[in-house]
Amino acid sequence: MALTDVGVRSAKPTGKLYRLFDERGMYLEVSATGGKWWRFKYRFQGKEKRLSLGVYPDIGLKDAREQRDEMRKLLAKGVDPGEHKKAKKAATLERATNSFEVVAREWFARQSPGWAQSHADKVVQRLEKDIFPWLGGRPIEEVGAPELLTVIRRIEERGAKDTAHRAMQNCGQVFRYAVATGRAERDPSADLRGALPPVRRENFASITEPAKVAELLRAIDGFRGTFVVKSALLLAPLIFVRPGELRKAQWSGFDLEKAEWRYLVTKTKTEHLVPLAVQAVEILRELHALTGHGTYVFPGRDPKKPMSEAAVNAALRRMGYDTKTEITGHGFRAMARTILHEELHFRPEVIEHQLAHKVPDSLGSAYNRTKFLKDRRVMMQRWADYLVALKAGGQVTSIDKCT
Repeated sequence: MALTDVGVRSAKPTGKLYRLFDERGMYLEVSATGGKWWRFKYRFQGKEKRLSLGVYPDIGLKDAREQRDEMRKLLAKGVDPGEHKKAKKAATLERATNSFEVVAREWFARQSPGWAQSHADKVVQRLEKDIFPWLGGRPIEEVGAPELLTVIRRIEERGAKDTAHRAMQNCGQVFRYAVATGRAERDPSADLRGALPPVRRENFASITEPAKVAELLRAIDGFRGTFVVKSALLLAPLIFVRPGELRKAQWSGFDLEKAEWRYLVTKTKTEHLVPLAVQAVEILRELHALTGHGTYVFPGRDPKKPMSEAAVNAALRRMGYDTKTEITGHGFRAMARTILHEELHFRPEVIEHQLAHKVPDSLGSAYNRTKFLKDRRVMMQRWADYLVALKAGGQVTSIDKCT
């Protein structure tokens, strides 16, 4: 006789395994302790086989029968239900291991060791916040251009246009990695070129008028903050390196006797040499008495870590400067580039090399840390002397072009 809901529910343990049979090969197996499993018994190519249909009460009598009927349909088509179930499970597992998030994290793990930590943090945060909640669980090969655009548009609609473009770029990198590793056929982000409005790029705020630079330098002299932060402010215009490179500077890279600083540029992974003017060496010698026993030139509250990323900009704001419209820590680079060329008439290629920018030459070398080194030493000292005279309010005349 066929099983009933009441009969299944009331089946009690007897201390040993027993079975209650339904129709067409299905039965309920009751364990010695009372556990209940649905089973389907069938024959395929002359061999008797059994297949689990789930656990009661998670799977009720009606659902178990529906599964059984599906299995019988497969048998009628010459398909082994057990092998079919294994294939479906394997396909599901493969889809899960090839989801967008799994592939993206694999791509990130391979690429991020070569990035600056701040950049790596921004990329993974962008993916986790704006992409994974909607695409993370999707098989990467099934994600198409319209679905990707919908996700990117969510970012754009909240006003984060630059983030939307960067997220699109990151997704394209993930898709291309999936193509390279055989988990996708193509990169759908390529179909979305022009789908997002362009972002208006704004340069870092900077002061490039000599008279206003003089005011800034005098304000730095009068800054009432920690000695470490003030030293960073005094040194920033003299050496005009990237803010991250300044705050992470380590004493091991400095040779104050030779008046030079060597370090690895995080953006390009190239070695860079900064000739130090007399004024810069003086600032560093004074600072060395305070922080020279540690790793970092500008340590933070925790001496084992560098100064905060926001420290210089926060100091500029305390001095009354708007870091969005007037000057930022990065703005000292534009200040030097502009005045060195327009006021002191140094050659652009000499300035660009000192800024650690890639400047291809006739030999094809993009950057050489020692190229124009003699000219750069002269330039850095003249620049420091110029700033001293400017701050003092003296008459600063143009200097002949460096040859």
